[in-house]
Amino acid sequence: MNFRIIIPVLAALAVASCGSRGGNQQQPGPGAPGPQANVTPSVEVVSASARDVAQESTYSSSVEAYATNNIMPQTGARIRKINVEVGDYVVKGQVLAEMDRLQLEQLELQIQNDEIEYARLKGLYEEGGVSQSDFEAAELGYKVRKTNYQNLLENTILRSPINGFVTARNFDVGDMFAMSAPLFTVQQVVPVKLLVGISENEYTKVKKGDTVSITVDALPGRSFTGRVSRLYPTINAATHTFNAEVVVQNADRALRPGMFARVTVNFGTNHRIVLPDRCIVKQEGTGQKFVYLLNNDDTVSYVPVTIGRHIGSEYEVVDGVAEGATVVSKGQATLKDGVKVVVLN
Repeated sequence: MNFRIIIPVLAALAVASCGSRGGNQQQPGPGAPGPQANVTPSVEVVSASARDVAQESTYSSSVEAYATNNIMPQTGARIRKINVEVGDYVVKGQVLAEMDRLQLEQLELQIQNDEIEYARLKGLYEEGGVSQSDFEAAELGYKVRKTNYQNLLENTILRSPINGFVTARNFDVGDMFAMSAPLFTVQQVVPVKLLVGISENEYTKVKKGDTVSITVDALPGRSFTGRVSRLYPTINAATHTFNAEVVVQNADRALRPGMFARVTVNFGTNHRIVLPDRCIVKQEGTGQKFVYLLNNDDTVSYVPVTIGRHIGSEYEVVDGVAEGATVVSKGQATLKDGVKVVVLN
């Protein structure tokens, strides 16, 4: 057999076979999309509606005692008796402690003697037995000693000047009070007050007597009502806030000084457009907020907006969207200004 003839024949048959397979490959049908076909984005939309929106802001604060009194005598003395402990609720005028009474008892005896002498001199003066100057000198001395006695009495028998809780006791019975610290601290908690730092932008919107709502972490589920009792006249240059003093009656004494509180202030209402928060898109790198509006020809327009308060799952829109406008609420990721869309809902 002549191999030089067979090899060229086999090669020709192989080439013919490859060509036959290539010619039978299935081509795309006329209705099938090509690899670069454009797909129209699908979106969902909502209609922009307006309603009254409460202009509320919440600020952090701490509950404070309405009044705090440090109880102590004017001079050093030994503590004779203590009647209350930390945590006790005391009323105005209640005796908290007694100091050494030696000086008080001595002055009390002197006053009793002065009363007798004053009465005797007054009788003599009325009968002409004592000159006016002597009688007036005796009368003045008697009144001065009575005043000293009242002052010493107040600094020997220590009473509470307010209703409140004893929040500190710094000495024990038998200690020599040396005026290094108050003997007691009493804090008034009916009512309590809070100092609230409010943004200077709201300065003209807050009035004395305005009602605010208060919650505290220590009492979950409870809400308290307070009133603005005082507005501080200056703005803090560092924080750009001003202080409003809020008073809460706290009749049940539930609020205690030091509790962390959240104070919600209502500045009135505005009639504004409200949109679901999923409608608002944030522009990367700028912080600019925008929405896509659906036009009559099913194209969308890119529109910057100014948003206000976040209300649950909605945003107040201050500017950029008119009432009744159709706003894209889902599918914004693939959109560009002027793109035609398909509305699903």
